[in-house]
Amino acid sequence: MAVSNREIINRRAKFEYHFVQEFEAGMVLTGTEVKSIRAGNANLTDAYCVFQGDHLWVKNMYIAEYDQGTIYNHETRRDRILLLKKAELKKIRRKLDEKSMTLIPYKMYFSDRDFVKVQIVVAQGKKMYDKREDLKEKDVKRELDRVKKIHAQRK
Repeated sequence: MAVSNREIINRRAKFEYHFVQEFEAGMVLTGTEVKSIRAGNANLTDAYCVFQGDHLWVKNMYIAEYDQGTIYNHETRRDRILLLKKAELKKIRRKLDEKSMTLIPYKMYFSDRDFVKVQIVVAQGKKMYDKREDLKEKDVKRELDRVKKIHAQRK
């Protein structure tokens, strides 16, 4: 979970999956959920999306109870419906029918109009060797940045 600029990101997703296509969806929330998200108390790590009938739901998304909430506070891991256009839902369904595709929520943020939006991604799982390659690239990049920083300090 990362909270910067009112964004909550599932960092593990980039490591586990190859992103194929991205969609922006609205979400049906209660007032205490919105306040808790605004405070940065949410986590997308274990969340996943699934079709139930004609609707797309996000399951297992953690939104902490709001501290100043009353008895009307929300459940932390309840199922939440995602709001997309029918054409987008059809596109997603077609993509998911392909072999080994999955749908995961990657990022949650506030739009310009202060609505909570979720960036969902049609993704394909990475193999173990793909993950090792990503780690190697990350290490090389870190080492290059370190060398550049040291070189810049000497000048």
